[in-house]
Amino acid sequence: MSTWTPIGNAHDLQTELTHNLNGLKELDFDGKKIVLSFYEGQFGALNNKCNHMGAPLAKGKLKKGCVECPWHYWHFQHQTGEGVLTEMNRNYVANPGTVPTFPLKIENGTLFINLEGESERQKAEFKSSSNLAREVKREPGPLRVLGLSTTVMDPEYPRYSTSEDLLISALDRARAELGVETRTLKLAELNFRHCEGFYSKSERACTWPCSITKIDPNDQMIQVYENLVHWSDIVIVSTPIRWGNASSLYYKMAERLNSVQNRLLVEDKRLIKNKTAGFIITGGQDNIQSVAGEMLNFFGELGFVMPAFPYVAHSLGWSAEKMEANMDFVRSNQALHDGAFALVKRNVELAGQLVGSASGVSSVKTN
Repeated sequence: MSTWTPIGNAHDLQTELTHNLNGLKELDFDGKKIVLSFYEGQFGALNNKCNHMGAPLAKGKLKKGCVECPWHYWHFQHQTGEGVLTEMNRNYVANPGTVPTFPLKIENGTLFINLEGESERQKAEFKSSSNLAREVKREPGPLRVLGLSTTVMDPEYPRYSTSEDLLISALDRARAELGVETRTLKLAELNFRHCEGFYSKSERACTWPCSITKIDPNDQMIQVYENLVHWSDIVIVSTPIRWGNASSLYYKMAERLNSVQNRLLVEDKRLIKNKTAGFIITGGQDNIQSVAGEMLNFFGELGFVMPAFPYVAHSLGWSAEKMEANMDFVRSNQALHDGAFALVKRNVELAGQLVGSASGVSSVKTN
C-alpha cells in the first residue's frame, strides 16, 4: 500500500508558489530533496538534482511550465520531468533525459506526496565530446611557441601596436634562429564571449571544456584553449598598459581561463604541465611592475613556470604624452627587439628542460 505524506494546505502552497520570485519550493524529507512547482492549475514534484551535473533545481526558476536549472539553464517539464532541448544545451546534448517525478494528490484541501513512488531517472545523452576534452598529451616535435597579443583594436582599421610588434618580431626570429614552431593569436580578431560567472554559482558549475564554449558553437575562445592547453610549450603574452593596467582584452581572456585553473579544485587535475610563460609589456604610461606582477601571479596559478627575467617592458613614463614618438622609438629600437627575442629564448631553454627528450622534443638551437 502506498504511503502518502502530507506537504501542506494546497491553497496556501499554490499562493506561496505563485508569489515566489522563482516559482519553486524546495522540500526536504529526511534528506530526500524535492522541488515543488505549480503551473496552470497543476502541481508538480521532481527530484531536486538536475540531470546534467546534479545542480539543485529548486534554486532555479519556473519558466512556462518548465523547471530551469540554475547552473546551465537546462529545462525539465515541471510535472513529467522530461528534459527539453533549448538553445542553451542543444549544441552538446542529444537527449536531456528525464528527472524523477513523485505522485501527488489533494485530499480535503491538503496536498500529499508519495515518496515511494519516485520514477526512475533517465540519464542525459550527450553528443560527441568536445575535442578540447581529450587527454592533454604532448605530441612529438620541436618546441612550440604561442604568441598571444591582447591589444584592443578594430580589425577593419588596424593600427601599429608596440607590444604586438615586439611579440611578432621575437617569434619570427625565434622560428628562424631557434628552430621552434610558432603561432600567433590576436585576441582582437577573435569573437568570444565574456565570462558569465558560472563559477559564482558553484565551483562545479565552471566546467572543462568551458560551459560557454559548449553552449555557443561560435565562441572563438576555443582557439585560445586549444593552443594554450594542447598545442603550446611556451606562451608569450603581449599587452599594452591601459590606465596602469593590462589590456581589457587580457582580463576578458583571463576570466575565461578560470575553467582551466578550476580543474585543480574540482577534479585535482592539472591541465597545464611543463609549460613556460613570458610577458611583453609596453605603454605610454608607467606601472609596469604592477602589471607584470598580476600576470606572473595569474599564469603561475594556471600552472605555468616562468624563467629568470620573465618579462620585458618599455614605457615613456607617467608624464610622457608623446605617443607618436613612442611608436617610432619602439619600431626602430633594436635593443627592445633583441630583448623580446631574448625573452623567448629564455623560455625555449627552460621549456626544453621541462619537456625533455622523452616527449620527442627535437634539438633546439639556442646558441
